[in-house]
Amino acid sequence: MNLERNPSASRLALVDCNNFFCSCERVFDPSLMGKPVVVLSNNDGCIISRSEEAKALGIPMGAPLHQQQEVIRKHGVRVFSSNYTLYGDMSARVMSILRDAVPAIEVYSIDEAFLELPPSFDEEAARELRAKILQWTGIPVCIGIAGTKLLAKFANRHAKKNKEITDGVFDLTTYWDPDGLMADAPCEALWGVAKNTARTLSKIGIRTVLEFQRADPTAVRKSLGVVGERLLRELNGISCMELEEMPPSRKGVIASRSFGSPVEEIVDLEEALANHVSRAAEKIRRFALLATHIEVFLQTNRFRKDLPQYYPIRGVTLPAPTASTSELMATARQLLHSIYRSGYRYKKTGVMLAHLVSEEEYQPSLFDAPTPKSKRLDIDKIVDEINRRMGDNRTPVITRAAMGTESSGKGWKMRAERHSPNYTTNWQELPVVKA
Repeated sequence: MNLERNPSASRLALVDCNNFFCSCERVFDPSLMGKPVVVLSNNDGCIISRSEEAKALGIPMGAPLHQQQEVIRKHGVRVFSSNYTLYGDMSARVMSILRDAVPAIEVYSIDEAFLELPPSFDEEAARELRAKILQWTGIPVCIGIAGTKLLAKFANRHAKKNKEITDGVFDLTTYWDPDGLMADAPCEALWGVAKNTARTLSKIGIRTVLEFQRADPTAVRKSLGVVGERLLRELNGISCMELEEMPPSRKGVIASRSFGSPVEEIVDLEEALANHVSRAAEKIRRFALLATHIEVFLQTNRFRKDLPQYYPIRGVTLPAPTASTSELMATARQLLHSIYRSGYRYKKTGVMLAHLVSEEEYQPSLFDAPTPKSKRLDIDKIVDEINRRMGDNRTPVITRAAMGTESSGKGWKMRAERHSPNYTTNWQELPVVKA
């Protein structure tokens, strides 16, 4: 098989926000500039984002917070609970700027996007875009340009690791020595090549990106299958991963969080589950979807080997597809009671809404009973709109009695002791400027 590069192929860019969660915290607190900053996972458990200064201290990604306390105290590391409401809003602002700059965009994650570039878009245009994002949002980004998604990721990696040379922008299509760059990079530097894949490649004599690019397609397919061959084609400038302007249809939605402390009473579990159902139902309504299947699960703490373990899960197909919060809550409560057993210390509960169908395109079968439009669903959508305008994911304005009050459920509520304000989504927490 012969792989030939296509020099006239379209060019793509990958825009990646630098240390995104930490950068969001810095936007509204200038005192954090130049200081080591880390952001924690749910329940303040592990470190999931690190500033460059924190990385320089040797704080590893994913490290449990309690293992880094000495380093944090010694070097004055600023620690924040995750604030996904703030991060989501800042992400939307960055993506809005990108949409205005190029013909097409694929939002790959909360802090990354692939761009389809117009012919006139060069490295200078990328630098101007980077400066605009920084000026308008305060978020620093790096931009990698190449002919395929895989190569754009690789270019972005070089831009980020060598910011003192690239100033955060790197165009692989115009670089004078791409072979030299690839010869110095291990296969793990490629998007989609994990340690196990790299070990497999090593067994057939492929250790660097350049060796992978020049490899025999037959040998690669034999070792890694179709996925490996697709990587090889992308590496040679043959696009196998198209830009997805529309996100793929959702198959299911899961809402679940670990408790701040173990929960034993079913009353507390009911309250926690009601909050998860409310969040999941709002999400599928936002995308005009209906759930046809619901599952509820419980989990004890698997790390506590001294305690009895129990991981039940039970689901049911709904009589008719729905996105009604009250209907889903009622079914979820029944499922919870069917799997609950006393005598266990539960660490987590959650709900999954599955087999989702479009609200507009759903086609009932000939034998289904007619399902008139639910007034409850209309009320849900009104509540959603009020909460979006006046509240946020952490503190909705309107809730149901089953979800508890501020004073209840303290045992199951997630720990977030270092939570920053919702600067951009809550009127009560807007930043104050003093002149």
